[in-house]
Amino acid sequence: MSIIFPATVFIGSIVMLVWLRRGAFFVPTKRRYVPRIIALLSPKQGEKIADLGSGDGRLLFAFAGAGAEAHGYEHNPLLVARSRTLSRRHGLDGRVFVHMENFWNVDLSSFDGIVIYGIPYIMPRLEKKLRAELRPGARVVSHAFQFPNWPLSAKEKGIYLYER
Repeated sequence: MSIIFPATVFIGSIVMLVWLRRGAFFVPTKRRYVPRIIALLSPKQGEKIADLGSGDGRLLFAFAGAGAEAHGYEHNPLLVARSRTLSRRHGLDGRVFVHMENFWNVDLSSFDGIVIYGIPYIMPRLEKKLRAELRPGARVVSHAFQFPNWPLSAKEKGIYLYER
């Protein structure tokens, strides 16, 4: 006896399997944390901010609203499409850029600020990458997980600020 799944469940399962093989689960930043993240990173008009694993784009839209040029790096094609569609719908073209790219392969030296909602096992490697690539004065906000060796500049309820 076989079970027949609706096409959307089957296709969604295939996408999920492919996505799981490539990286972390999508866990969106809760909306109540967005203002804290923006306040800690304090983007200035025209600064370039990158969200590593930008998911549904909610932080990108908030950074653009604060005057920054926001770049998201996301590997899930469904989330990239959603973010791009919402960006166009809200008139943020030219201020929000969503890249379907693995952030490990990106040179981050041109960014003034970085946001990450990572997972514990990537934090040591990511710390090395950011400390090697970011210029002095760049800021990094990590949601939920700390870097193992980088001294904190500020902390607010599970949001951590680091400065280069």
